[in-house]
Order: sequence, then C-alpha cells, then structure tokens
Amino acid sequence: MNNKLKIAGAPMKDMPWQARPEGSKEVVWRYANNPIIPRNLLPTSNSIFNSAVVPFGSGYAGVFRCDDTNRRMRLHVGFSDNGIDWKIEEQPLKFECNDPEIGEWVYGYDPRVCFIEDRYYVTWCNGYHGPTIGVAYTFDFKTFHQLENAFLPFNRNGVMFPKKINGNFAMLSRPSDNGHTPFGDIFYSESPDLEYWGRHRHVMSPAPFEDSAWQCTKIGAGPIPIETSEGWLLIYHGVLNSCNGFVYAFGSALLDLEQPWKVKYRSGPYLITPQTTYECMGDVPNVTFPCAAIHDSETGRIAIYYGCADTVTSLAFGYIDEIIEFTKANSII
Repeated sequence: MNNKLKIAGAPMKDMPWQARPEGSKEVVWRYANNPIIPRNLLPTSNSIFNSAVVPFGSGYAGVFRCDDTNRRMRLHVGFSDNGIDWKIEEQPLKFECNDPEIGEWVYGYDPRVCFIEDRYYVTWCNGYHGPTIGVAYTFDFKTFHQLENAFLPFNRNGVMFPKKINGNFAMLSRPSDNGHTPFGDIFYSESPDLEYWGRHRHVMSPAPFEDSAWQCTKIGAGPIPIETSEGWLLIYHGVLNSCNGFVYAFGSALLDLEQPWKVKYRSGPYLITPQTTYECMGDVPNVTFPCAAIHDSETGRIAIYYGCADTVTSLAFGYIDEIIEFTKANSII
C-alpha cells in the first residue's frame, strides 16, 4: 500500500481476502468461489442479492435482500464468522416503529448498513406510496428501531457517510420516479436529527455516452464511502441502456472530504461489469450491483459485496490505493 495514503477505519486482518490471480492486471478481481450466497440458501428464497455487510463482534453481520417465492421483496438478518459463509435467518426482519403509518411494511430492498458513533444505521429502499429511503438503527442486529423516511418518494440508493459532516448526518441518494427512471443523478443531503433532511446538493450525473457509456443512463451510490487522505472513496454503479436492455457495472469516484458533493475524480472505465455466467444469467441478466465493502486500514485491502443478475451475491477484491490511482489516472472530470 502507498505509505502516504491514510485510510480511516479499524484494522481488519482477518477480513475476507483472496490474492490477485497470477498474471492478472485487474484493479478489482473476483473471488474464485463466487457466488458466495446462492439464490436458494433459505427454503423460501427465490434470490439473495444487493445486500449489506459490516464487521460485528468477532465476525460479521448483515442485512440481506431476500426475495421470496411469492417474489415479495423482504429484508433478512444474517451472520458469518468469516464474511464468506453466511447463516441467514429464515424469518424476515421486523422493524419496531412508534408511528404505525411509517412502520407499515410494504416492501424493502437494496439495504446498506453504516456504523456511526455507537450504533448501526440501516437504509433501504422502502415502500411508502412509491420507493423512498427508509432509515432504522440497531445495536445488536436483533432489535431494529425504524425512524422517519428520509425523503419523499421517489428515491433509491440511500447511502450514509460513516461520520457526521458539518455536524450533521450525511447521505447520498438518487431521486427517481416510480419505474426505471430515464434520469439518475446522485445527490447529497444532511440532517441534524435523522428526521429533517436538507442542504441538498448535486453530486454527479450520468456521464455522456461518448465519455463513459457504462454509466450514461443512470448512476447510484454503492457501499458506504471510505474516508481516505485523498478524499471519500465512493464505489458506485452505473447503467448502460444497451440494445439488449440495461447493463449494470460499477466504478469509483473520489469526493471532497469537507464538501462531499464536490467530485474530485471519477473513473471513466468500469471496475467490474457483467462477464461471468452468474453475472450475466439470472432473474435480471447483466447486473453487477455493489452494496457493501469491508476494508483493512493497514493493508488497504478491500472486499466488495455485490449482487449478480438480481439473483445471487458475490465478492470482489482490490487495494484501496490502487483503486484511487486508477480513478485519478482515468478520470473523466
């Protein structure tokens, strides 16, 4: 790792890891035993994908998107000793909420989990007269306290920052519409109390087709941003509307530390795009969708969890300093 680069976070010496394959020049490479979570790990699951993972206790915990065999979008809690082999609870996650209107469950999908100060915050695409951003917190992954929805419908990809900015909670999101939106910009918002959100700032738009086609239709934040001395490292997904339908890939950007709505660098080439059978074939073909990442602040290793073809969950690995250098050297800004 570049000794000059500083990466926030605790050391994670036992994090999931597999060395770069011999002869490979890839900045981010796939785990050889992908997918790590099959679609039918639960007796009632049609698919398990686009899920969130964090270090917890002596191992790992996560909130998983498990669409059931009714094809209802549900969230489930899971635990793992090594971050690769998972035990997911069969019963869906149930939130405790003081407001029955907000707490009424309609659907939930594509969660993220972010540790801030003393607890874990969960954000997800929550059904409330259309998709919006649900927010909850937990201390133990047993009891989850649901708060007010962050934004009006329609919105997706609500991703919190792991520390307060300007004294406020901060979140990235992608305002959208009720379907597969033809627009898809990332915005930044702040909140003093997780109830009232404001100071909305534009972050970035889909790229012009001529500059970077894989992200020319819509974009959205992926895992929780990682704080480094070079800026906030953001892994994000982008969409190409090809002649055969949508193709979801992911790339990287560096955001300003103090003003995260200001993009310093943004990768033109993708890091991962659908290429393998498990990424190209499934309920929704040609999707690689990152929702979580674990990193070791000492070695700079990063493990990225991503959904494949809206069906299974896989892992990819890399080094943060290499991703940053890749982003800077190939920036379209």
